[in-house]
Amino acid sequence: MKIKRVDHLILTVTDIARAIRFYHEVFDMPIINFKDEREPHCVRCGHQLLEFQTVKQPQQPAAANPTVNSAAFCIITGDKLSDVCNHLESYYVPIVAGPLKQIGSEGPMMSIYIHDCDQNLIEISSYQNK
Repeated sequence: MKIKRVDHLILTVTDIARAIRFYHEVFDMPIINFKDEREPHCVRCGHQLLEFQTVKQPQQPAAANPTVNSAAFCIITGDKLSDVCNHLESYYVPIVAGPLKQIGSEGPMMSIYIHDCDQNLIEISSYQNK
């Protein structure tokens, strides 16, 4: 089996519209509207999608116990982390840790950590040698 990449990640949230607004406004992730859906439920993150579901209406098939605020993932920025920190501050999004030296899938990087509107942990990183 030859795995190429992650295609999408599903986050369990309390309010899909609020989650979409957060990711669209704070990270400028485009909202994706599928023709067969009444309301949007995902945003584009680079070449991947972040999809949203609620505990009461999980996408099927679903994880055994979809839970709000249990996700932790990393996104890569092309901006300087100091600019990212200033941007987050302008949206009143507190940084909970960092900048910290980390190792990602492509080597050394610097990371800061925030929580989204449902307290999922988001690592925002910049590769040092890229």
